[in-house]
Amino acid sequence: MLEQRIQQQFFESADLLYQVAENLSRPLATAAQMLVDGITGGGRVLCCGFGLSALDARYMAALLVGRFEQDRPGLAALSLDAQASMARQVQAHGHPGDLLLLFESQQASAADWAPVLEAAHAQDMSVIALTGSQDEDLRGLLLDTDVQIRVLHSRQPRVAEAQRLLAHCLCDAVDLQLLGSSE
Repeated sequence: MLEQRIQQQFFESADLLYQVAENLSRPLATAAQMLVDGITGGGRVLCCGFGLSALDARYMAALLVGRFEQDRPGLAALSLDAQASMARQVQAHGHPGDLLLLFESQQASAADWAPVLEAAHAQDMSVIALTGSQDEDLRGLLLDTDVQIRVLHSRQPRVAEAQRLLAHCLCDAVDLQLLGSSE
């Protein structure tokens, strides 16, 4: 019985990834181009998330500063501290041309994100939102120039798994644009 339950975890995750692959490829490509344009234009990427999503934000910033699969110079990215006021951090660190990359997987509400997004927009920053919430109110906080990449699933672990893949897709696309293909 335990083995079947473990296998079911794999099947559920794989099913979700197959279901969203086609729908998310276009917004992912748009987000990747936003990242490349921002970085090559001298902008920085501010990554953030609440709760466990803060770990995904830290991971993404580390991939951009360090490396993904190819050696390259570090890219200007930082992870905001989830324990401090993120809106204040965006006000302090964000500048026009920077990007806010947020990870949201059902642990924060639109009300939690509202001051952060308002601060980013006030700083003339674009937003890439990797979301998993069923909350439609978050979409209403984004501007037309922002990109939302939304993975809908009732289980938070499946959303987090998909968002990790989305982060890898973004890093791969950025590296492809900046370095060309390694194959």
